[in-house]
Amino acid sequence: MRILVGVKRVIDYAVKVRVRPDKKGVVTDGVKHSMNPFDEIAVEEAIRLKEKKIAKEVVALSIGPTQAQETLRTALAMGADSAIHVEVPAGELERVQPLHVSRIISKLATEGKFDLVMVGKQAIDDDCNQTAQMTAAMLDWPQATFASKVEKDGDYLKVTREIDGGLETIKVGVPAVISADLRLNEPRYATLPNIMKAKKKPIKKMKASELGVDLTPTIEVISVEDPPVRAAGIKVDDVDTLIAKLKEAGRV
Repeated sequence: MRILVGVKRVIDYAVKVRVRPDKKGVVTDGVKHSMNPFDEIAVEEAIRLKEKKIAKEVVALSIGPTQAQETLRTALAMGADSAIHVEVPAGELERVQPLHVSRIISKLATEGKFDLVMVGKQAIDDDCNQTAQMTAAMLDWPQATFASKVEKDGDYLKVTREIDGGLETIKVGVPAVISADLRLNEPRYATLPNIMKAKKKPIKKMKASELGVDLTPTIEVISVEDPPVRAAGIKVDDVDTLIAKLKEAGRV
């Protein structure tokens, strides 16, 4: 089994995001970036499947500017065998939307004869939660989203999914698309020897146009705003006053 894992370079989760003055996005210049946490979980799970001899090769994929290679090197240091970098200039990166990413992944999955596509359930910058579902639709493959456990079960993969009502266990045939949820695993830290080895692992570079994917946006961002400031609370002397205040606010 060959696995293609999507990894996205995003603003680090510990950074306080600031809205740009033009209200069309957030400030990215001079800001620390790292691998999307959910994608890191997807990489870890792919490597674990390889360690269990279920998969024989793990290939990481990232779409973005030159700096995206740093994210790919992290995936290689974790244990991926090789990587693919679809180059998009930093100035055009905001044009890339989940639909474009899905088209690129589906093209590469088909051309590379991959058996499994794994991605994080969503990216922490746009929170779209669309890529896995659209990729599965384009490939006409079964999908197992929000995976919290993945096991081999004969010719199938048994996947435990996190849903609103609890957990759901399904079986999917291969080829398939899986999106990783938070509790699927705990990603490993890359050791220094593996970081050094990652520098020698191949990264194949290409452009979206070579795959026949048009990056013309289909969605226009009207405005990006900071969340409203939370209003200060009040103190009450007793329960009767509390109930009266809640009634006034229409809470009860």
